[in-house]
Amino acid sequence: MTSSDLPLAAGARAPAQSPAWRTEIVETLTLAVPMALTQLGQIAMMTTDLALIGRLGDSAVAAAALAHTVLFIAFMLGIGLVSAVAPLAAQAYGARAPRQVRASLRVGMWAAVIAGIPLTLSQFYGEAMLLAAGQAPDVAALAGRYLHGLAWSLVPGWIFIALRSFMGAVNRPEPALWIMFAAVPLNGVLAYALIHGAFGLPQLGIFGAGLATSIVSIAMCIAAAVACVTLQPFRKYQVFGELARFDGPLMRQLLALGLPISGASVLEYGVFGAAALLMGQIGTTALAAHQIALQVAAIMFMVPLGISLAATVRVGHAVGRHDPAGARRAGFAAIGLGFVFMALMTLLVALTRHEIPQLFLGDSTTAVETAQLTASLLLVGASFFIADGLQVVANGALRGKSDTRIPLLFAVLGFWAIGFPFSYLLGFPGGFGPFGVWIGLAIGLAVYAALLVARFHLLTRAPQPALAPD
Repeated sequence: MTSSDLPLAAGARAPAQSPAWRTEIVETLTLAVPMALTQLGQIAMMTTDLALIGRLGDSAVAAAALAHTVLFIAFMLGIGLVSAVAPLAAQAYGARAPRQVRASLRVGMWAAVIAGIPLTLSQFYGEAMLLAAGQAPDVAALAGRYLHGLAWSLVPGWIFIALRSFMGAVNRPEPALWIMFAAVPLNGVLAYALIHGAFGLPQLGIFGAGLATSIVSIAMCIAAAVACVTLQPFRKYQVFGELARFDGPLMRQLLALGLPISGASVLEYGVFGAAALLMGQIGTTALAAHQIALQVAAIMFMVPLGISLAATVRVGHAVGRHDPAGARRAGFAAIGLGFVFMALMTLLVALTRHEIPQLFLGDSTTAVETAQLTASLLLVGASFFIADGLQVVANGALRGKSDTRIPLLFAVLGFWAIGFPFSYLLGFPGGFGPFGVWIGLAIGLAVYAALLVARFHLLTRAPQPALAPD
């Protein structure tokens, strides 16, 4: 049985009423805008940290790049499990099964805690991992100190995602956005204070930036939990009722959906992490430029990711009410929105590529080479920004149909059978250096996106009528 054959949440069958394309786009945007803004808030926190760390020098930026690589691999191992809350809860909501909605969130929080204990502890060995990977000892030591502060953000970060997924599944994503709006300035002020010792707090340097992120993540998790208990329509679901109950069958369903999502996420972020390691072998300037350019790409990526989350909900609702035509319409409406946005943003980045690095590096004359290389990488990156947006939205649409295993195989092919080999061959034997690494990433992303869109088309196309006998 494939993941797309997983049983739907139990509940009454709702009438299959497919909205028109215009209505579908409006409904998708209604969900996607707050979800995308929430994602942008998340990346704003990381960008603020990077901008503050950038004032500590190129070595600190390079250390942050390596630390994020280590943390994100662990983060992606767990994110698939909590991301599976969205399709399970959305299908249950579409099937009008509120108890199943609550149970979907509960198993997601269980998974966050179970996975979080060993993965949090692993972050304290980050310096050793980076040294084993051949990174410079001074940069690895800085990255290790940063990870000591960041490590505690994993579990609360995952639980916040599970709670946010529940909010989106019941068509109320706005409270997560309000929480994020409060968290961004709080993180900036706290990170500045802990890095430089302002407002009577200790001066902790790069460790302080990581610790600030963890403190804010814990506060966001608590705020989301309070919102789910006190606000409507969340309160009627009693999301923390029977929290100690372990639902084995539903946990197995969550794992069947979530583990392939985690695997695909690890493969994706792993290839970008491997690219960072390649850049580290080229030099500190190349690694710093790569991290800044990748941060810009990540900012752009947050909007298609928000559209992807909305696609999961919209497709999941249609699947839950047994509306295959509605599921197809929801998926392709979201894919179209993602394409249009990324095309416009690619043009904007290409036109402002020389100004963008100054936001991270300031006007320091010592960072001129890094700024120039960053601008060039942003121009090369224009070749994969659109593909990156398409793949994440198509992935979200497929998750709404509980289809995650085949996309995992596509990730193996696109990122590691094609993308990384091309990055290495073009970057080193081919002599293109940092540009070759990014061109290889672009090739892998384009293949991955094409396969995912084709997969969604094949899964949702109307069955062909049988030919009449002669």
